[in-house]
Amino acid sequence: MDSLYTSGIWFAEMLQMGLPGSEDFWLWVTFLGDPKCIFIIYFPLAYFLLDQKVGVKVLWLGLISEWLNLVSKWFLFGERPFWWMFESGFSQKGEVFPRQFPASCETGPGWFGRCARSAGRKLCIARMVPLAAYLLLLLAVGLSRIFILAHFPHQVIGAIILGWLLESWVPQDRGLQFYLWASMSLLLSTLMTYWTLVALGVDLAWSINLATKWCLNPKWIRMDTRPFASLCRDAATALGLGLALHFRRAQVKQERLGWPCRAWCAALALVVLRLLSDMGQPQEAALWYGLAFVKYATFPWMVVTLLPKIVLAVASRATPPHKE
Repeated sequence: MDSLYTSGIWFAEMLQMGLPGSEDFWLWVTFLGDPKCIFIIYFPLAYFLLDQKVGVKVLWLGLISEWLNLVSKWFLFGERPFWWMFESGFSQKGEVFPRQFPASCETGPGWFGRCARSAGRKLCIARMVPLAAYLLLLLAVGLSRIFILAHFPHQVIGAIILGWLLESWVPQDRGLQFYLWASMSLLLSTLMTYWTLVALGVDLAWSINLATKWCLNPKWIRMDTRPFASLCRDAATALGLGLALHFRRAQVKQERLGWPCRAWCAALALVVLRLLSDMGQPQEAALWYGLAFVKYATFPWMVVTLLPKIVLAVASRATPPHKE
């Protein structure tokens, strides 16, 4: 095990020595892999610009992977694994294929020929370009996490494997009751795990204690970097997603958004969710977690229900009435 960590440190050192002066670039790349970006950037973009089911899948896999990240850290005492980034790639139909190529572009000696015969060379290229871009982003974010010493290489590789496994379990067309139980299960199972390990004498706050001891400014240890902030975000998002999908299905009339409206919804979602995410919160722990729970529970509702209604209302008023 020591040799594994030693080789990981050697690889990170090689990256830093081989790419001098690139710290700002790698910090920007690793920001793209911040788990919070799933909720405020990738979810609304996938939901409006690709497909609604793709957006739901991205959000669901994001919150589940972050929850697994939280619990596994308590058992493994490792650094924060970067699982969510291995969850979704994009096909030419806007569908997610996290661990496989499109069906007509199967791997193997003759897959180029089958692809050309089924859809033509141009369609095959159109399929492979998004996949290549996705894999390039995947590689860049993984290297950035190693470069800034946030993870060891074996943790990044483990994240890839776990991402493949997670994709095979994504709920589709589930009702409100499922999401209610999911939110409650995430919350209760994590609390039970935490108090069980504490009762066994495991110090789960060792990293926070070290940071508090050695950090020059205690204010830099923000509440949103603590483990239960992730739990609060994940449980709230699961609940909010269920409520949002339930209210959307309950609507008597559902208008299909055109591309201009979808683009406006995506842009508004990025602005609104970012502003709400950066909104200041009280420092008292109970109030902070309570407000954070309410805030993240409303994010899916805004994306799925509120913003499309607003954009459609504005678009209908701006469109002149049809004269017969």
